[in-house]
Amino acid sequence: MRISGGQARGIHLAVPKGDAVRPATDGLRQAVFSSLGDRMEGAWFLDLFAGSGSYGLEALSRGAAGGMWVERNRAAFELLRRNIASVCVSMERDEEGLMVRCGDATSAPWIDPERPPALVFVDPPYPILDKVAPRIFRALKGLLRRRDDPRVVFEMPGEVALAPRGFELVKRLGKGAGQPTAAIYRLEPLPR
Repeated sequence: MRISGGQARGIHLAVPKGDAVRPATDGLRQAVFSSLGDRMEGAWFLDLFAGSGSYGLEALSRGAAGGMWVERNRAAFELLRRNIASVCVSMERDEEGLMVRCGDATSAPWIDPERPPALVFVDPPYPILDKVAPRIFRALKGLLRRRDDPRVVFEMPGEVALAPRGFELVKRLGKGAGQPTAAIYRLEPLPR
């Protein structure tokens, strides 16, 4: 697995052995970041169930200012820290503005509410998706209201459809049933 675009394009990312994490495919990440376009420049991101950190690192490579990764698995967490260091060396930047938390991605707040993310990447283990999705979206709804037009990228199997309350689906990327897909959501506007 490698960074697919931006300043750190081509940098290899370490992934834990076994099935501790299921990294986002290069093709799906490329589709996501093509869809997000210029939202990356200067953005603050949050990468939940980060695994190897590929979503956040791709955002960083493509111009994001900084963000936070949250990963519970200790082996993945250690590789994530190494991946961040590798990408930063490649980009000739320090790690200022980059935070990593080893912990439960469903426990908010993950980030300073005074600096809410413009982009949130959520890639939970598929077997717990039904359990964690409602909690994640509930927590994000309050946090993201402080941001102008944020986006939530939620990776899930193609046969799953989520319709979180307070969010609307902007786009669904991927090949469909039996394959990983990414749903891009935005907050529904508040009633006037």
